Amino acid sequence: MQYLKDLPFRGYIKEVIDILIVSYVIYKLIILLRGTRAIQLLQGIVVVVVTWALSLWFELNTLKWMMNQIFTFGVLALVIIFQPELRRALEQLGRGKLFSRSTAEEDQALHKRIGELMRTVQYLSPRRIGALIVFERETGLTDYVESGIAIGGQISSELLINIFIPNTPLHDGAVILRGNMIMAAGCYLPLSENPFISKELGTRHRAAIGMSEVSDAISVTVSEETGQISLAINGLIVRDIKEESMISKLYEELKSSSKPKVKQAVEKSSFWKRKGDSNG
Repeated sequence: MQYLKDLPFRGYIKEVIDILIVSYVIYKLIILLRGTRAIQLLQGIVVVVVTWALSLWFELNTLKWMMNQIFTFGVLALVIIFQPELRRALEQLGRGKLFSRSTAEEDQALHKRIGELMRTVQYLSPRRIGALIVFERETGLTDYVESGIAIGGQISSELLINIFIPNTPLHDGAVILRGNMIMAAGCYLPLSENPFISKELGTRHRAAIGMSEVSDAISVTVSEETGQISLAINGLIVRDIKEESMISKLYEELKSSSKPKVKQAVEKSSFWKRKGDSNG
């Protein structure tokens, strides 16, 4: 505290900048290690440090001696244990990717999500197997998730296809995706009450439109009668959407899901101006 009191104003600024830089570096290192076995190893290190602190506090000499021996060779052991992670970090630092890894990971995860979805609908569509898949965005869909059967598994085309196979317990209803997870299947969604929706559209499509009316979710539908793939956003639906357009639109919407959406802007977009696309 005395050190801080004696600091001039410029010294305060320098210390704050120093702390922010160190905090950012630690944060990026945590992001780098997230999802790897190094997290479990770090937890073990925390246990060792806490044990060492307790041995000092309660003056447990034998335990303190053991902890000191561990710390003596600890640095070398850490280098050996974390060799794969350190090598990867140095490689990314050399490529200038260490501090942009978070964005790159999100982009890669988004591509994987869309890829798994496209493989699913490409399998279901020619076989005319009905499906309704909902991407959660900013608006929480927990109420609708709880109306179905919890899954809690990673998104994969194999799992999605198996869910929608006819005459299975979960095929009738919607699947809700949150991030890279399949949250639930067999979910009940609100039906749209829009009187201008085409009479050709059945319950599955009305549920897709209804979901997009009450939230910012994106709904993908495979028709059981025609095999056509449809995309519903903000109360509007594009029927028989082409693969390239669907991938482009999904990437655009899911990539910018953290930004506020203005319905009027979407309605004016050329994407929605194809004849017969809007609401049937």
